[in-house]
Amino acid sequence: MKSLMIQGTSSGAGKTTLVAALCRIFSDKGYRVAPFKSQNMSNFGYITPDFEISRAQAIQAFGARCNITPDLNPILLKPVGNYSSVVYLNGKRFKKMHAKEYYEKFVNSEGMKLASKSLKTLQKDFDLVIMEGAGSPAEINLQKYDIANMKMAKKANANVLLVTDIDRGGSFASLAGTMALIEKKYQKLVKGFIFNKFRGDIDVLKPGFKKLKSLTHVPVIGTIPLVSLNLPEEDSLNSNPKDIVWNKKNIKKIDNELNKLSKIVKSNMDINSIEKMLQ
Repeated sequence: MKSLMIQGTSSGAGKTTLVAALCRIFSDKGYRVAPFKSQNMSNFGYITPDFEISRAQAIQAFGARCNITPDLNPILLKPVGNYSSVVYLNGKRFKKMHAKEYYEKFVNSEGMKLASKSLKTLQKDFDLVIMEGAGSPAEINLQKYDIANMKMAKKANANVLLVTDIDRGGSFASLAGTMALIEKKYQKLVKGFIFNKFRGDIDVLKPGFKKLKSLTHVPVIGTIPLVSLNLPEEDSLNSNPKDIVWNKKNIKKIDNELNKLSKIVKSNMDINSIEKMLQ
């Protein structure tokens, strides 16, 4: 069993949609695929009578064509203000926790154990686990509490692809800066860069790719164009997410969008190189 992790230089870089696309691409290739995000902060859930996880992982599961279970998102944080969140563990409401309590008394003990157990279950049951990081791995004030990025990639023995939103600007600096601030023991896990939401002439970017590789020793393996997608957004920067009814009609729409997205990603990324990483 192999694992691949998509991390980002920031929130909103495109990690969630890229994981969904890769889940569909590798499912189409015949792999038994599952998505995984150890810890997600979102007020938009996929709710069943038995459990609740982030809807992002549910949509990724549609991409992977796998069953939706709590193991896909073992820790869900639902913000309620004043630096506090309601914490869901394995799909069940646990309790309301202040950020200080969560970071200092929970995340590196029970949180890491819980997430690791879910990851191990998925690794046992599937050919490929495509993992999503959270925010940025370069938040140096929080790295010791970060169980959603490099610590989990190391635990999974996963290769990491780092994605950046070029439409915001500053992507080359974001990638180089992220690599500089990642702990040295984790830098070798990063195997490729992805520029997301690009519009323009890619030939203009290519000299920058060469310079970036000379600085970081990491190649660019994809440049994804800016496209309009009709997928439910997460409650992150610059988005205005809406609730969704999980009926057959809406799930069919999501499935069609995932097919569209996967074709775009497949034609603009070096999927063969990614597959070689997994061998």
